[in-house]
Amino acid sequence: MARKRKGRDVSGWLVVDKPAGLTSTAVVNKVRWAMEAKKAGHAGTLDPAATGVLAVALGEATKTVPYITDALKAYSFTVRLGQATNTDDAEGEVIAQSDLRPTDEEIKQALSSFVGDIEQVPPKFSAVKIDGQRAYKLARDGDDVELAARPLWVEELVLTGRPDADHVELEMTCGKGGYVRSIARDLGAALGCLGHVTQLRRIWSGPFDAEDGLSLDQVQEMARTPELDAHLKPLEAGLQDLAEVRCTPEGATRLRNGNPGMVLASDVEYGDECWASLDGRAVAVGIYKAGELHPSRVFNQGG
Repeated sequence: MARKRKGRDVSGWLVVDKPAGLTSTAVVNKVRWAMEAKKAGHAGTLDPAATGVLAVALGEATKTVPYITDALKAYSFTVRLGQATNTDDAEGEVIAQSDLRPTDEEIKQALSSFVGDIEQVPPKFSAVKIDGQRAYKLARDGDDVELAARPLWVEELVLTGRPDADHVELEMTCGKGGYVRSIARDLGAALGCLGHVTQLRRIWSGPFDAEDGLSLDQVQEMARTPELDAHLKPLEAGLQDLAEVRCTPEGATRLRNGNPGMVLASDVEYGDECWASLDGRAVAVGIYKAGELHPSRVFNQGG
């Protein structure tokens, strides 16, 4: 018999402004403890040195994680010019140096080649799997790590500051799977001066903003109190990029049982993915077909 998971049946999103020095998993574990939740996960890993939005899903909201993971995200970051590191950030060893320093105009011109549909090779020290093993583990063991390029959509990449000749400040909006460290590395290579990330912050992720996030200290101070519960955003916040259709109580019952249910729709077309609600609460996500929703994910929120 499987062991029953301890904790509360609490569902929703808690937005944390992640501090530097902790892994994303460590933050999730602290939130899960603070909320006394049975189940928790996050929508998009941040490197330990990075700060900013870490959207933590609890309970039934974990079923909506893919929709936040796939959403656009924005980052602010600083690139140190003139040095390449083995990790593409300041945590690694300097492996090459250059005295060349590009002008602001040269940087702006180079940034244009990183906008739109691009191909990006992840850092060797990353969580990408190679033959079932994490790339960072192989790299730490001294293995020769070769990663294939991956497609990435970059909506915007702009120069926002130049504190000194050695540093540039940038902001990027991109899709799923973007590595800021790779952008810094490849930008430095394109400019002929080398580069790596020294500071990274995720400003927003889908519907969640860093300015609305709780610090980890605040989470711990309010742990296991109604005050912390009040900061929980509804499960439905993770579905904002999908169209909403409404269902009747009878349709909701069918959907919760995994069967197609009748829905009322006006702005969706046959074959669209959307979510069905009853009294404003998500019942299921699925494909709309001729007045019915064919569910792929069902939410158990009671009622």
